[in-house]
Amino acid sequence: MFKKSLIALAIGGFGIGMTEFVMMGILPDVAKDLNITIPQAGHFISAYALGVVIGAPILVGIAGNYSPKKILFSLMIAFTVFNSLSVFASSYGLMLISRLLSGLPHGAFFGVGAVVASRLVAKEKAASAVAMMFSGLTVANIIGIPLGTYVGHNISWRYTFMIVVVIGLITVLAIRFWLPKIEKSEPIPIKQALKIFKRTELWLILGITAIGTGGFFAWYSYITPLLTEVSGFDNDMVIFILMLAGLGMTCGNVLGGKLADTFSPIKATAILLSAMTLCLITISLIAPIQWAMLLMVFVTGAFAFSTAPSIQMLMIKSAKESEMLASSVNQAAFNIANAVGAYLGGLPIAAGYGYTTPELVGACLAFGGILLSISVMLLRKKRAKLTAQQA
Repeated sequence: MFKKSLIALAIGGFGIGMTEFVMMGILPDVAKDLNITIPQAGHFISAYALGVVIGAPILVGIAGNYSPKKILFSLMIAFTVFNSLSVFASSYGLMLISRLLSGLPHGAFFGVGAVVASRLVAKEKAASAVAMMFSGLTVANIIGIPLGTYVGHNISWRYTFMIVVVIGLITVLAIRFWLPKIEKSEPIPIKQALKIFKRTELWLILGITAIGTGGFFAWYSYITPLLTEVSGFDNDMVIFILMLAGLGMTCGNVLGGKLADTFSPIKATAILLSAMTLCLITISLIAPIQWAMLLMVFVTGAFAFSTAPSIQMLMIKSAKESEMLASSVNQAAFNIANAVGAYLGGLPIAAGYGYTTPELVGACLAFGGILLSISVMLLRKKRAKLTAQQA
């Protein structure tokens, strides 16, 4: 499974994961340097997410007539150029634009990359190949984000983005020399490609992504105050606990790929969301117990990210004639999950209910994902029954 071609995709995932999440760690440094407030600096996170949502369908739609290798190569050049703008941004407006532009290639890269990864191996190992690509994103949580945060705090946040630019350049070269030429699919007119959005099943899958995985973000967005205020960990310990969560995500990503290959992607998704629901409820109960909290940080990170390859394969298999478009739009839905989870998770905190309540909100969101997964299963069962009757 450790093909050079998959490693090239994983390196790109590492760079994208780092540039997306490191902003949360260096937010005070950016705010101070640009002479703005932290809430204003928080707009850079939102701008990036907006860029992902905008870029995913548009870029894939524009690039439909090119080979997957050319698309991925071009996306990583754009990623590198746009992140280099952040290095030199001297004002709030310029930084906001650079972050919006930096987000544009994100969804398209993962969307097209997931389809490419599934084609590079035998069908029975497709989900594991997709998981290999996403491993770069999870490893970024163990190495890239802590490193970028440290550099941002102790040297300059601009050097953090210089590291991202270097990773982008390495990915460009890796794609150029390691990724084989993959024949492009027969081009489909955009009008015809957009017909996939008339399908109920596709919207249910997007709902699983936007709502179900939002449970993870409801917890993870407020993990730092949970660890310090409720569990009683020192601030200096937080970065190491986040690395533990990243290690869990990496292990879970591999587990999710194997489960999706063993079972059907929809069954694997329902099982993993059920496990995540139980984990989030457990965290709300054991948060004051430090050793138990450490265990649950790892386990919850594992189950949360184990859903990524199964949901991505679910989307690819549900829209085979427009798989790159559907796969990319699913990445936009992941960023909607980020926004929805963080917003809803913050509501009970704002109402004064404490830092253990976002986990309960997250459990409700994950349970919503389970209900949507069951809906997909019932829809497929009904469709199979109608087909059998017509035969």
